[in-house]
Amino acid sequence: MSAPGGQDAVDLILAQWARERPDLDCSPMGVIGRITQAQREVHLAQRATFARHGLDAPSFDVLAALRRAGPPYQLTPTALMRTALVTSGAITQRLDRLAEKGLITRERSEADGRAVVVTLTEAGRAALDGALPDHLETERRLLEGLTAEDREQLAGLLRRLLVALGRLPQRP
Repeated sequence: MSAPGGQDAVDLILAQWARERPDLDCSPMGVIGRITQAQREVHLAQRATFARHGLDAPSFDVLAALRRAGPPYQLTPTALMRTALVTSGAITQRLDRLAEKGLITRERSEADGRAVVVTLTEAGRAALDGALPDHLETERRLLEGLTAEDREQLAGLLRRLLVALGRLPQRP
């Protein structure tokens, strides 16, 4: 039952369940438990990274979506909602906070006066561009125990899982 690289806490839990309930297949706990632990580690590391730049994960997500959109760095709130997989209320709160900090603006669309466009400001672009290298270094550090081949395989398996769950984000 030893995992490559040694045993972890989930191995102990699985061994205990195997002893106490040998009639049950507890192998799903091995996957879900490790995903949960990895998510917690990623969250803590990202939170610290973003805090160094005066951001949080939701703010980073919005700024990154706008930056990835390319010039003029604009998206509608609906497109941002799809990208961030959040409700309209949640995106409104994120946009309010970012606008208060001067990192985005919200204006009526010139093409359609009924629509609103969210635009990344120069300050927002500078904040994102300043945080992005640090964020990528944090992610590299989190994955340093895996080879390039391991990372590629893990990414593929996680993609298959998300597709099977039907939870991949739709393209904006």
